[in-house]
Amino acid sequence: MARSKAASKKQQKQQQKRGVDFKKIKRKLGRKLPPPKNATNTEVKSKAIVLPEQSVASEKAGLAVSKKGLTLKELLQQTSHHNSKVRRDALMGLKDLFQKYPAELRSHRYAVIEKLRERIGDDDKVVRETLYQLLKTVVFPGCKEDNQGPFVSLMVAYIFNAMTHLAVDVRLMAFKFFDLVVQYYPPSFSLYADKVLQNYEDILRKNQFYLEDKAKLRSALAGLNMAGQKILHAFELDMPAESSGFSSITKKLKDLVPVLVNCFQDFFPSVHHMPLLDAQSFDCMHSILQSIDLVVGFFGYGIHQGKPASQLSYEGPDEAIWDHTISSLLLKKLFGVFPLNPTNHLSEKVDDRFFILNIVITEIFLRCSEWICPPGFLLEKFLQYIENALLGSTCSDSRSGKAVWEKHILLLLPFIPKLVLQVASDWKSCLLQAFTKIFEGCNPQSSLKLACLSAIEEMLIPVVLHLLLRLGQCANSSSPFSREYENMQYSLDKFYSSCVDRGDVYYGPFIRLSWDSQELAICGLYYFSNLGPFLLKSIAFCCLCSELEHLVLFRIIEVLHSAFSAGHIQIADYISFFMTLLSRFKVLPENIYPDVESDAKISNRGTFKLLTNTVCSCLSRIGDDSLVFQILEQVIFDQLLLKPPLDNACALLRVLVVLDCKPTRLSEQGIITLSKYLSGCLNVGSCEPSCIPEDDEENSLPTHQQTCCYYMLPCFFLFDRSPKLLKLVLNLMGSLITESSSSPSSHSYTQYGNDNSNQINAVVSALLLMHKDTKVRKIISSFKEEVVHILQIIHSLQVKFLVTGNPENGLAVITYTYDLSGRSQVTSFSLSG
Repeated sequence: MARSKAASKKQQKQQQKRGVDFKKIKRKLGRKLPPPKNATNTEVKSKAIVLPEQSVASEKAGLAVSKKGLTLKELLQQTSHHNSKVRRDALMGLKDLFQKYPAELRSHRYAVIEKLRERIGDDDKVVRETLYQLLKTVVFPGCKEDNQGPFVSLMVAYIFNAMTHLAVDVRLMAFKFFDLVVQYYPPSFSLYADKVLQNYEDILRKNQFYLEDKAKLRSALAGLNMAGQKILHAFELDMPAESSGFSSITKKLKDLVPVLVNCFQDFFPSVHHMPLLDAQSFDCMHSILQSIDLVVGFFGYGIHQGKPASQLSYEGPDEAIWDHTISSLLLKKLFGVFPLNPTNHLSEKVDDRFFILNIVITEIFLRCSEWICPPGFLLEKFLQYIENALLGSTCSDSRSGKAVWEKHILLLLPFIPKLVLQVASDWKSCLLQAFTKIFEGCNPQSSLKLACLSAIEEMLIPVVLHLLLRLGQCANSSSPFSREYENMQYSLDKFYSSCVDRGDVYYGPFIRLSWDSQELAICGLYYFSNLGPFLLKSIAFCCLCSELEHLVLFRIIEVLHSAFSAGHIQIADYISFFMTLLSRFKVLPENIYPDVESDAKISNRGTFKLLTNTVCSCLSRIGDDSLVFQILEQVIFDQLLLKPPLDNACALLRVLVVLDCKPTRLSEQGIITLSKYLSGCLNVGSCEPSCIPEDDEENSLPTHQQTCCYYMLPCFFLFDRSPKLLKLVLNLMGSLITESSSSPSSHSYTQYGNDNSNQINAVVSALLLMHKDTKVRKIISSFKEEVVHILQIIHSLQVKFLVTGNPENGLAVITYTYDLSGRSQVTSFSLSG
């Protein structure tokens, strides 16, 4: 053992001397190993570098930002993000930003709309709803005061694109967006009605989704109803029934009626096989009936506009407005199934729902009964239901049922006055008794009481007016009763109109009466033995109301002329009535050369021309034209000095021409006064270059030339009758050119040149138009000196402008040829810059 230990120690000493190739290091369990000696140190150390003016917050200092610190530009960019949640948050951020900074919306409204409209057809329902609320509550109200034409045009293109989207939900939402546009810009419906109605028809005809998903049908019809409620309002204000816009709407609505009726009929099987009429089916059926009612109301507007009730035959209206196939469709598929639920044996809630549907069907029937000529048994069926509905026997007796009855019976009350006048005596008695029961039983402060009072007024007014007419016809001129009847006219002035101290005119109930009642009131005017100026003034201002049908206007003139011929109106009051009409009638559009086609469509210029001719005819039949001319001369001159619009001035001059003769009856002072006015009137009426007719166009003048000749013709008649008047006018026309050239030195040459260009063009155009008239040309040949003087002034101004003017902004090159002598001598001149 001792020897072995000694050997091992010796061996260890020998190994220590030689060294160890790999030294083994013993590690304790759980200790972390040290890194190897050749390991690379990957630790990175850095220090923050602070650079002022580089932070995001400092970049947005002073800018309008949302709650999340995003600017308008950033939010608009995020509305196109691929993530729907980001798009929705961006729209919410825009709402927040615009509410805090309204000026941002006003300053960038067009850029905002251009970006937001892209989301109208968004695939995400929440995004579309968020956009709708943003437009409804913030964007549209904030831009309401601006010019909304360009604003709307930016929206409608994307709305119509969404109406053709593959997804039904997107298409339905598009109608909701369009309704929003119509709410803030009502004329947009008449502008785009064709496309909207076509899309409504397509979605109802081609997508039979409503039987499975009734909520979608309800949404579609709600949009149609909301937009349709604005149809009548828009067209009553802006468009006559004979216009092309009305015709195009009529055609689309004709195509829509069968679709709506078929939709309503599709619900019958499901309703009859169900023990209860569920809420969704009821809402859909109610919306369909409301849509049909709107369409029928639109047809009624077109049929009745401008036509008295006596002119509406029971053969039916014009086929262009109402299609008789629609009548057959309504009689068979809608009125033929009336009434729905006739036994009232279901639950109270269901009975009330059927009552509402039956009331709307009855309303549709009453609207179109005079056009469709219903058979007797059908009329009896509806009259029986109306009586029962008025008595309250078609609705449940519960508290909710009474509330439903009171709300919807209001739809029938406006038809009662007309219905009472048309039905047989036995039905008349039944309807009046039922109506009286409603009037006695309703709350004095309820809307039902007001509706009853309105219906009573409508029923009583024709009776009262008819009674007054009969009293006037039977009154003896020498009896005390006749004096009481005469004094009644002082209480009738407010019946037509009233004028307050500030000049505002308030129109009385006469404007709102039916044609038959208006006829009774007008005929009653004849029987006042001395129709005073106060009542005539009230009638005159009533005649100036734009809402008065032109047939009523001419009927009033006809009756008043008969009253004057019978000695019931003083000549001074009679003339004052006509002068008020001609001088205050507001002609639309004011521009005699409408630039926009829609302006020409809504023009009442034709009515005013007819009024002028009627007044001239009445005044010429008074008797002594010389006496009437003396009375009217100074009155007309006083009106002309007030510088009325060109149409009114032309009408007054035409009255002078009709009552004048050759040689003229104008006084010396009248000639001087008239020359001052005519020198300016000719310049206004002939300033359009297109009004200058060529030699070969005398028989077929363009519209502008015909218009210009219409306004110039009274002047030509006056020149033919008074050469002195023509000489004074020519001298004043030369003076006007000279005065216009004497502009203040502060005006630039460009302004000077343009002002003189307009004045010179007007003067030369007037000379050329006078030259084209044969009689005036013969007269003007005697005033060669005055004409040459005018041309010399023009020539001197032309030379002066060429020397001192700016050729880039100079006068346009215009060449005129004018026969100075009336025979063969021709002088040509041109104005150039």
